[in-house]
Amino acid sequence: MIEGKPSSEEVREPVLDVVDRVSEMLFGLFMALTFVGVVSIAEGGRDEVRLALAAAFGCNLAWGLADAVMYLIRTVTARGKSLTLVRSVRAASPEAGRQLIERSLSRFAAGLVSDAEIEAMRGRIVALAFVPARPTLKRDDLLAALAVFLIVVASTLPVALPFLVFEDVRTALAVSRGIALAMLFFGGLALGRYAGYGSWRVGFMLAGLGTVLVTAIVALGG
Repeated sequence: MIEGKPSSEEVREPVLDVVDRVSEMLFGLFMALTFVGVVSIAEGGRDEVRLALAAAFGCNLAWGLADAVMYLIRTVTARGKSLTLVRSVRAASPEAGRQLIERSLSRFAAGLVSDAEIEAMRGRIVALAFVPARPTLKRDDLLAALAVFLIVVASTLPVALPFLVFEDVRTALAVSRGIALAMLFFGGLALGRYAGYGSWRVGFMLAGLGTVLVTAIVALGG
């Protein structure tokens, strides 16, 4: 946005942060588990399992594509909102500009900054050398969207692999569920470490919550 020193709009997170990565993995995993969960152990044979896995993979392909597109839409929308704020502050009086900036902050952030700091932010916005005419997507945005797609699709593979390795459907399903629980646990572990509290506890909580959620989805016919 600015030539030289990067603006707040250009200082971006890594392609995807921990919450994004874990969330996309969980979305894809829940989708795959929903299809695997409807396989009837008593009556289902290899053909039924293959159909369920093919459906799960196809669904995750579609979901991954839709989620990647929505990621780009969210990015452009958020960037457009930032540009609108910048233009509004530059066009407003000093007092109105400070009020616009303060209203744009979260309650937590607003409680941490002083009037002098808000005025300093307003001054930097007014002094910007260049403001884009419209929000645009960048290379990192496209890479992040691709990562979203790949994570959602790839999350199908671990729970599907046992059905390709084991001939017995019951054994394959048990192993698949064990892998899914491990994925849920490590996803919760990553979220807990990212948040800075109770990583092991969050891991076990997410594994339990995921089990209840998938059971409810299958029971409801999802």
